[in-house]
Amino acid sequence: MLSSPSPLKLSSNLFFIAVPKSSILFAKPTVVTNFSLSDSPESNFNQLTLARSLQSETLDILEWASVCRQLSALASTSMGVSAAHKAQIPFGKSKEESQKLLNQTAAAVDAVATIGSPPSDFQSIEDISEIVNAAVLGKLLTINELCSVRRTLIAAKALFQKLEDLASKADSNRYLPLLEVLEDCDFLVKLERTIGLCIDCNLSVILDTASEDLEIIRSEKKRNMEKLEALLKEMSSKIFKAGGIDSPLVTKRRARMCVGVRARYKYLVPDGVVLDASSSGATYFMEPNEAVELNNMEVRLSNAEKAEEIGILSFLTSEIAKSEVKIVYLLDKIVELDLAFARAAYARWMNGACPIFSSKDLNSGGAELAISVDIEGIQHPLLLESSLKSLSDSRAPSSRSALSSNDGNDVKIVCGSLYSGVSDFPVPIDVKIGCGTRVVVISGPNTGGKTASMKTLGLASLMSKAGMYLPAKNHPKLPWFDLVLADIGDQQSLEQSLSTFSGHISRICNILKVASKESLILIDEIGSGTDPSEGVALSTSILQYLKDRVNLAVVTTHYADLSLLKEKDHQFENAAMEFSSETLQPTYRVLWGSIGNSNALSIAKAIGFNQQIIERAQNWVERLKPEKQKERKGLLYRSLIEERNRLEAQAKMAASLHSETRDIYHEIRDEAEDLDMRKRALMAKETLKVREEVKTAKSQLEIVLQEFDNRLKTAGVDQLNLLIRKSEAAVASIIEAYSPDDGFFVNEISKTSYTPQFGEQVYLKGLGDKIATVVEAPGDDETVLVQYGNIKVRLKNNEIRAIPSTDKNAATSSVPPLTQRVWRSRAGESKDGEVSYSPAVQTSKNTVDLRGMRVEEASYHLDMAIAARESQSVLFVVHGMGTGAVKERALEILKKHPRVAKYEAESPMNYGCTVAFIK
Repeated sequence: MLSSPSPLKLSSNLFFIAVPKSSILFAKPTVVTNFSLSDSPESNFNQLTLARSLQSETLDILEWASVCRQLSALASTSMGVSAAHKAQIPFGKSKEESQKLLNQTAAAVDAVATIGSPPSDFQSIEDISEIVNAAVLGKLLTINELCSVRRTLIAAKALFQKLEDLASKADSNRYLPLLEVLEDCDFLVKLERTIGLCIDCNLSVILDTASEDLEIIRSEKKRNMEKLEALLKEMSSKIFKAGGIDSPLVTKRRARMCVGVRARYKYLVPDGVVLDASSSGATYFMEPNEAVELNNMEVRLSNAEKAEEIGILSFLTSEIAKSEVKIVYLLDKIVELDLAFARAAYARWMNGACPIFSSKDLNSGGAELAISVDIEGIQHPLLLESSLKSLSDSRAPSSRSALSSNDGNDVKIVCGSLYSGVSDFPVPIDVKIGCGTRVVVISGPNTGGKTASMKTLGLASLMSKAGMYLPAKNHPKLPWFDLVLADIGDQQSLEQSLSTFSGHISRICNILKVASKESLILIDEIGSGTDPSEGVALSTSILQYLKDRVNLAVVTTHYADLSLLKEKDHQFENAAMEFSSETLQPTYRVLWGSIGNSNALSIAKAIGFNQQIIERAQNWVERLKPEKQKERKGLLYRSLIEERNRLEAQAKMAASLHSETRDIYHEIRDEAEDLDMRKRALMAKETLKVREEVKTAKSQLEIVLQEFDNRLKTAGVDQLNLLIRKSEAAVASIIEAYSPDDGFFVNEISKTSYTPQFGEQVYLKGLGDKIATVVEAPGDDETVLVQYGNIKVRLKNNEIRAIPSTDKNAATSSVPPLTQRVWRSRAGESKDGEVSYSPAVQTSKNTVDLRGMRVEEASYHLDMAIAARESQSVLFVVHGMGTGAVKERALEILKKHPRVAKYEAESPMNYGCTVAFIK
């Protein structure tokens, strides 16, 4: 019984001891490598990191995780299932540790054979690691969590006792490896008993005997409740007899004991307190005045009881937190033991045999040590699964035909097959490698089983390191390897810009950096993916390097030259995959000491290739045989000499042609430069002449217009038409006198580079020289966007031409003959009193051209033109046709402008022009 301070003070005096978390025993498999002490710490760290990375990738290549998932189905605890499913099965860091794991597996096999199945105590062991972590973090554990800890401790102790009983009945120490797992564990019997004294795990309640204070509190609470219930029952009976309730009712409301009474009989409980009412309001639940003190005592005792229980739970939680290291260590050892029994069940399931690690000392043994790897009839464990019974059935006992051996510690190890029957699928293979062999070259046909055989050897090495039996016959023997490194499959990486060949070479380079004298190297299709001659040379050099630096290297290849290395060095060995010449199918058996053919033509023929293709390929094979290589090299040399002479002659001819071409080029370039100079001089002369003529024509036109204006002021109405005709004739004679030939401007523009500007008017060649406006600056693609009426179209620069300067004024004004553009500009009084305007002719001075402008720009120019005009004059507003936006804005301004007396809209006689009369 636990003693504690007063019930109300216990919880305030509690404290927790934070215990550092221990490391998990069954973490990811550890990589063991040998590095030089002379290397820098950073170099060793980098090599260790690289070794771990390569080992992890090798485990993925060999599908070690799938083997571990098979094993997880045979584990008994949730922790063992999780460790196996996550491929966290431990490897031996040394040959001795791996042998220890094998001893545990062998002892578990014997135990299962004796008791029929793994001990049932495993089923009661729970994963309480999260509960322990919560206790260390200071969280209050619940009753159920404490009971889980107690059940696990009890089951662990019972498991150890069962193993001890099993060992005491045996006539040898064959169960000693299992006992050694738990013998140094602390089963925390005192903690388990303490929890049992405090908590009834069947009812999930804290016992009265948990502490003296709790026992006293609960005893007082019981007596107080008896008094309270007796008082309330007596009061309820009186109420019932008085008709205040249908039947005596004693209940609890708001954590206080009370009686039920009808609302109208409330007076039967004098000085009583109404705690609650029924949903209908007809019944009151009242606390009699005599029960108030007893209810108060009940509340105080309940709070004290709760505080005491929390104190007890806190005490037990702190005890578990203090024992965290011991509990975690015990859980790890239980998982280790669970995995040993799982390996035993796995061995029984696959009819496994216990492997033996061969010795390094070649002179210490007899004939049995002449072979380093001696595995008979081994099958790939993943391929074996489909042909065997369900994993769950492997727990059942079965007869064994096993051989035993003594390992020096008086531990009997099962070294033989567990079952007499062996499945024929997958095809069993034999692995026989001598002690002096360091490199094995396996050749043979595609789909012949080379890669599968190599993977089987790699998995056998990993399984033996992890203490697992092998799916083989008799006494499988192989060395202990510190590292198993594989380069199998396509190492192409687009992310790292690695081709298939560079991916393989990069991985092999890394393997060579970390490999040691105790490593196993597996390389598939060495030197493939590049030029065969270079591939053979590189592969030979790699294998020569490996033979002095690793325990064993196994490679597959289609290069026949690699099989010749055995003739020069006894450290090399050949092996071939058998191929049936009768069925033209591989038998998947390994022929040690033989050289295999690829049998590519036979396989292609069996698949159904065209016979003509097969025959041609056979001819090429004959030509590529070694005895014909010398003749073929001579022919190739002669052909190369002839090709070189032919190319030299062609080079001389090309040089001569090049020299002649350069001479012609320089001659033409000089003539072109002379022509350009003459052209520029002619253009300058013509331009000067045109400017003089334009200047003279302008002066003559101004004289005609000035004379026309002067005569117009004094001419009468009957002389107006005669005056106009004379002026038109004078203008026409001037234009005719200075007009160039029709083809002048066409030739000028076509022969010079012309770039139209935004807002400029141009001729459209495809529409009979219609006038359009450029509405977008020309781009780099030598095209321009023009507008003709309401139509916009993009044309190439050569499809338009500039308007000559003599035509531009006419095009800009778009004014018909003078006879059609005469308005009355002279103001006078009409009979109606309105102001009249004398006839006026449109000139550049009384015209504002808004075409090609934006609306805002056109508005500005129109306002300025109206403001600049003198009173009682005429303004010609040329807005064009276009989209109508400029026209609408112009008419809106003319309509609202205070200086505009009136305006005449366009008519068939003057499209695109509005005449405004200024006040």
